[in-house]
Amino acid sequence: MTGHEPDFASGPVVEEKIHLTLVELCRASQVPEHEIRAWVIEGVLEPEGGTPEEWRFPGAALRRARTALRLSRDLEVNLAGIAVALNLLDEITALRSRLEGARSSDDPCATILVE
Repeated sequence: MTGHEPDFASGPVVEEKIHLTLVELCRASQVPEHEIRAWVIEGVLEPEGGTPEEWRFPGAALRRARTALRLSRDLEVNLAGIAVALNLLDEITALRSRLEGARSSDDPCATILVE
């Protein structure tokens, strides 16, 4: 490394700044509208807005919808299973983030957890 490489880890995450309508999310994820609506009812996706016409999904919902689609089609996971799997994946991500934070702060407990 020459020291001139951009620090991508500290840059803004684009998906946090965008919001998608129901139609845009369906197109981008290639998921039919009825499936997106079912996922909203089940809590897999959480849009802002009161009605489907008003719904706005954060950019992260696109990744979540694509993962839900793979779980549904590739692994034949049912609707409730998709919700559980995605919640567990979110928890794993949060725990990894906490562990990385503890490692970077020289927390002795983090070393014990890793070993």
